[in-house]
Amino acid sequence: MHTRFSILSLLLISLLFSQCTPSEEKSKALPKLGNWHVDEKTVDGKVVQDTVYHTIADFSFTNQDGETITNESVKGKVYVADFFFTTCPTICPIMKKEMIRVYEKFGDNPNFKILSHTIDPKHDTVEVLKDYSQKLGIENAKTWSFLTGEAEKIYELGQTSYITTAQEDQNEAGGFLHSGAFLLIDQEGHIRGVYDGTKTDQVDQLMQDIPKILGE
Repeated sequence: MHTRFSILSLLLISLLFSQCTPSEEKSKALPKLGNWHVDEKTVDGKVVQDTVYHTIADFSFTNQDGETITNESVKGKVYVADFFFTTCPTICPIMKKEMIRVYEKFGDNPNFKILSHTIDPKHDTVEVLKDYSQKLGIENAKTWSFLTGEAEKIYELGQTSYITTAQEDQNEAGGFLHSGAFLLIDQEGHIRGVYDGTKTDQVDQLMQDIPKILGE
């Protein structure tokens, strides 16, 4: 047996069944988004089904303090991921203003992280990211990491793991194309929510959803 759903399909289904009371919405469990399949195996003569969910692939990048950040750095943590570049003339300033709200609300929780991946690593060096984070007023890189690394690995991670747009495109303002998505990732690397980081109401929803999985 082999079943797959796309992240867009799951989001549409979520919207169709979102008519519930505030109390129901508060307690409603978040789905695991992305492709998934069911593996069948025989254990002690019995067929056992195991659902395998989409997870974020292994990665290794460097943050604004020169520290290496990998999957192990966020293992067992809830985190929000996004993609940006420091010279972005369009949506990035709005996204970072909204992400600061998330940081201010959850930044003191040791089980919560934010990973912001630059898609212009040639320009956005460790030093540039450090200056950028300081201008935003972010002093704690252990909570909010601005990450740089090899461009192709960043693009691949964005497109195949986070299922979002992140690439160089000279036809776009600033020379890069990326979505404004904020992705909520749980302790096991599953995508549990996708939100428009340029819209306050969407980020409000993100901040309502984070506590739902912090206790899982």
